[in-house]
Amino acid sequence: MKKPGPRTRIACAAAVAVVLAATALPSPALAAAPDSRHVEGSLPSGATYVMDVPTAWNGTVLLFSHGYNDVGAPNPAEDAPDDATKSLLLKQGYALAGSSYASAGWALPGAVDDQLATLSAFTDRFGSAGRTVAWGRSYGGMVTTAIAERHPERIDGSLSLCGLVHGGVANWNNTLDPVFALKTLLAPGSDVPLGDLPDQETATRAADTMVAAVDKAQTSPEGRARIALAAALHNIPGWNQEAQPRPGATDWDAHQANQYDAVKGLLKIAAFNRRQESETRSGGNTSWNTGVDYAKLLAQSSVSKEVTELYRKSGLSLRDDLATLGRAPRISADPDAVSWMRRTSTFSGKLTKPQFDVHTTGDPLVPVQTESALRRAVTAAGASSQLRQAYTDNAGHCTFSAAEQVAALHTLEDRIATGKWHGTDADSLNAAAAEANATDPSRYVTYRPTPYLRPYDRAHPADGR
Repeated sequence: MKKPGPRTRIACAAAVAVVLAATALPSPALAAAPDSRHVEGSLPSGATYVMDVPTAWNGTVLLFSHGYNDVGAPNPAEDAPDDATKSLLLKQGYALAGSSYASAGWALPGAVDDQLATLSAFTDRFGSAGRTVAWGRSYGGMVTTAIAERHPERIDGSLSLCGLVHGGVANWNNTLDPVFALKTLLAPGSDVPLGDLPDQETATRAADTMVAAVDKAQTSPEGRARIALAAALHNIPGWNQEAQPRPGATDWDAHQANQYDAVKGLLKIAAFNRRQESETRSGGNTSWNTGVDYAKLLAQSSVSKEVTELYRKSGLSLRDDLATLGRAPRISADPDAVSWMRRTSTFSGKLTKPQFDVHTTGDPLVPVQTESALRRAVTAAGASSQLRQAYTDNAGHCTFSAAEQVAALHTLEDRIATGKWHGTDADSLNAAAAEANATDPSRYVTYRPTPYLRPYDRAHPADGR
């Protein structure tokens, strides 16, 4: 793949050496890797940043956007997804940079601004890069895609890993659906609020109530079938954590047991507490299910067969439960809150620079179908030539090996350098991963995700309303 020539590399390395000589040494707690310099600083917003620059810089800077951190939890600056990947990239001469974002939680506009400010700080300190790649994981994949759509002049390409590339409105709608099903079928007499959560204490109580209902339901065949139905509305796969034994294709009980753990995780993490935080920012409830046909959604789910089989085995009527969902009072969104979420956290699909996306097939938190949602928006915007997507056959959220991530980066760089996509097939990506680090797992597979169940983007503004 095309890299800066020897003369460019020498010039860059010399410039870096001169500038680094004038910078403060890194703190002892954050020692630099061999043959690289570690730098920390602060932005006017209050965000912190971190940069690692090898002495033999190859001229490319990678701007990393980290995942979601809860308000009140540690929110450090990060410039790589993990130590192993960081080490590989520094050895290959890449400069790394990234910020903490000034605010944790659902703070996408500020996160984008802080990342761009970090990029400016990098340029001020080290000079202009020959190539700039924005990349990120999970929530950081959404930050990265926002940079790619809204500030393409600042980058040469983007890489989203397990990203929320479906956008905020779709994310919160699809988070609502399984919880609505669980409350309706497992706790019909409860007063658990599914939106308009006034504070974190209310959100925690709601989550605890629903987790208790799910725990109780798991003890009976009927309850397990209903949990599987809720999981299907979020496309939660039957193998979704690396520690789980991979179940047989038709071992529906094992699939459901794995989904049970993921459903509880969804309730504890996103469905209430993170929803409440996002509602505080948006000014109200951004989710609705008015007009939603849950029978239709189930028919489109990637795990619908499992639900059918578990209902049959339990003796429950799936048709009756779907009818119960159909009759249940619906939830309406606050139009102003939806407008905020749409304006700040949804995508148009209008990519003008190449973006490469990678997702695990067994992601329970940000299901692989989010990639279908982005593909839909990009296709509608006429930008299909800018996007490629690849998949690793593994369970869990963002469970990539270092080699898999570096292979994806090299593939994107080749597209940037040549203007054409090469090597995006599974065999080529696995070969590139083996070249990056032969001892790492390399699990790229040929895969096409099913449709995202509740897409929402700026190209299709009427969806779901």
